[in-house]
Amino acid sequence: MSMQTADTALRRELALRRRLRDLTARESLPEFARLVMAEQNLHPAAHHHLLLKELQAVAHGTVDRLLITMPPGSAKSTYASRIFPAWLMALQSGIRIIGASHTADLADHVSRGVQSCLRDYAPVLGTGLRRENARDWEAANGSAYKAVGIGGPIAGRRADVAIIDDPVKSRADADSRACRERVWNWFGADLRTRMKPGGRIVVIMTRWHEDDLGGRLLLRQGSSWRRVNLPAQAEDNDPLGRAPGEWLWGDDSYGYAGELQRVKAEYERGGAMRDWAALYQQQPRPAEGALFKTAALSCILASPASVQWVRAWDLAATRQTGTGDPDWTVGARLGRDVAGRFVIGDIVRLRGGPEDVTRIIAATASRDGASVRISIPRDPGQAGKAQAAYLARMLSGYVVETSPESGDKSTRAMPFAAQVNAGNVDMLPGAWQAALLDELAGFPSARHDDQVDALSRAFLALMQGRDTRASFLAYL
Repeated sequence: MSMQTADTALRRELALRRRLRDLTARESLPEFARLVMAEQNLHPAAHHHLLLKELQAVAHGTVDRLLITMPPGSAKSTYASRIFPAWLMALQSGIRIIGASHTADLADHVSRGVQSCLRDYAPVLGTGLRRENARDWEAANGSAYKAVGIGGPIAGRRADVAIIDDPVKSRADADSRACRERVWNWFGADLRTRMKPGGRIVVIMTRWHEDDLGGRLLLRQGSSWRRVNLPAQAEDNDPLGRAPGEWLWGDDSYGYAGELQRVKAEYERGGAMRDWAALYQQQPRPAEGALFKTAALSCILASPASVQWVRAWDLAATRQTGTGDPDWTVGARLGRDVAGRFVIGDIVRLRGGPEDVTRIIAATASRDGASVRISIPRDPGQAGKAQAAYLARMLSGYVVETSPESGDKSTRAMPFAAQVNAGNVDMLPGAWQAALLDELAGFPSARHDDQVDALSRAFLALMQGRDTRASFLAYL
């Protein structure tokens, strides 16, 4: 075979491979996305593959209502609002798409991204652009795209598919009832009425508020919507099969998982775990909390005179390893003054093994002094009794009470919550305040409730007001 013949054969083979690649990409959204991202030396991660699979189901009509909730920066818009509509417009000639975002400027930006994708990959998709305009344009095969800001006019336009990306602009808008009503009314009265029979709607968003668009859809139309929820840290029954606590996008060198860890640490230090729960875990919660009205807590600079103190513990014995999010061991010091007001004096927290727990209990007792009573939970069974007896012996010289927990967590917390909500609880200064306020605001739905458990126990011990030394001696 001559050199020229070999070159011709190679060119034909390469052309055939490109043709096969293009045909595959036209039929398969995941394959098209892989092709697009490869041009940027990137590749779809595990959560992107799941997202693409769900979007392809929308394209084929097997899913007609899809709600995607994911953290900021997870590339959900890249795949769902840019790559998907460009591919869909080529796949289904004559399709009409409405692309909506919280403002017209963002909707225009997203629209230009769809145009760019369709233009750049016209040879692959088999169609290009016929008419270019940021807000209203067409593909050569008759498909059309209309960009609109939430609240903007869409009368006179009918759609086969609507893609709503980021309907919430900011925390201020999320917390504004008027803004939430505006979004909901636009969705129901404007967008929904412009859908053709059999029309499909995709909502892609980061959660901000329990009553945002995603929250209302789940509450009022939940059975009609398929939800793909991917929190920053996995929880039970994760759709990707991640272990609880495992970070999103941890299967890639992009660095997203590491950034998530830094963001969470910053939110914890700044007392902004409400935002973490909403934006990153997709579990928005009220600013005031369902049980504790944290705004009713007062901060004081010095402890009142003649305070009766109790240090109550909630015990765990799991070290922080890998991506896990284990419970905390917490020691809460709560006091009551002669006027009947309560004061939170200190919170101690750690994640550690049994020896670490023992060490911090002993060190905290030494720092508090013998005048501070100690209350320790006693788990049922022989092991729990043995642990309680060991800790009591270790704390010889202090007034120690051990007792089993009774009732569920919310029931145990209610008496203390009533005092907080009545404005009868103060707090002394401390670096622990931010984490405590976050946990109180998130209770009982937040991931952790160890500080609430410890404070509930301390409150009960103060209200009982008995000689705990005698009760422990009787127990032994």
